[in-house]
Order: sequence, then structure tokens, then C-alpha cells
Amino acid sequence: MEYAVLVLNANFEPINVCNLQRALGLMLTEKAALVMNGRGVLHTATTTYPIPSVIRLQNMVHAPRPQVYLSKREILRRDNFTCQYCGKNTPNLTIDHVIPRHLGGKHEWINVVAACPQCNHRKGGRPLAETGMNLLHQPQPPSNSAAYVFARHLNNNLEWEDFLNGW
Repeated sequence: MEYAVLVLNANFEPINVCNLQRALGLMLTEKAALVMNGRGVLHTATTTYPIPSVIRLQNMVHAPRPQVYLSKREILRRDNFTCQYCGKNTPNLTIDHVIPRHLGGKHEWINVVAACPQCNHRKGGRPLAETGMNLLHQPQPPSNSAAYVFARHLNNNLEWEDFLNGW
């Protein structure tokens, strides 16, 4: 059984997600305190421990803000797993450079979109103006907010939402 545990800094800023073993280790060494249980208890031979959902570090740590790195998975997630040319939602999406790389387009957030294989083939290595195709949404970098960064864990941990909003 694998539990994801949200780790908050001393000021309640979400900084990480760890597993149950790491969370219990931080709590037992008194480096972190339980903020929210909600998952029951873990029984050992001599003791009972709460299964944490959210823990808070006792001391403030300098942690860099979580960033969303440019990858195929994150591009598909940003574009909601939808082709940005025809709007089709298919399981075999590809990545397309709006301005093709051989024409000077860079591999960056504002130049890559999710595309179905048919649209990607139809566009080929040509600029949009030559193809007569249009984008549904202009590509932009995704939000750096904690709600977006940790969103993939929210389906199984709805109780985290209050801690993620606003950061």
C-alpha cells in the first residue's frame, strides 16, 4: 500500500510529496509534525502511529520553488491531452513545434503543442501560415502554482486542496 504524503514548510507552503515511510521517519525524529491524518492508523507490535496525509516541517527550510520542466508528459498535461489543431482527444498524441526547428523555432513552452498524428503529418515541417491550420490555444508556460505542480496527486488526496490553493 503506497501513500503519498504532502510535506509543508514551517510556514505551511507546500514543498514536496513523499512516501509514508519517509513521512513517518520525519515524524519519529521530530523533524515534522502531523497536520492531517484522515487515513487511519498503522499498528506495530508495541505502538500505533497515525497514517499521515499532510505533515509540516518543524523548522523552515530553503527549498527552491517547484518548477514544471519541459517534457512530453507536461506538454500533454498543459494541453489537456487534446490536439491543439483539431481538438481531438486521442491516446497517441505527439508533440509539434509551431515554428519548425529547421526554420529557427526553439524547443520551448511557447513553441510546442500537443498534436494528433494526423494533424502533425498534415502540418509537416511547414509554418502555420502555409498550412491553413489554426491553434485552438496559444501555447504558454504552465502555471508554477502548487495546485498545478502537485495536481497529479489530487485525485487520490482531495484533502490537500486547502493546503495547495494560494501558493
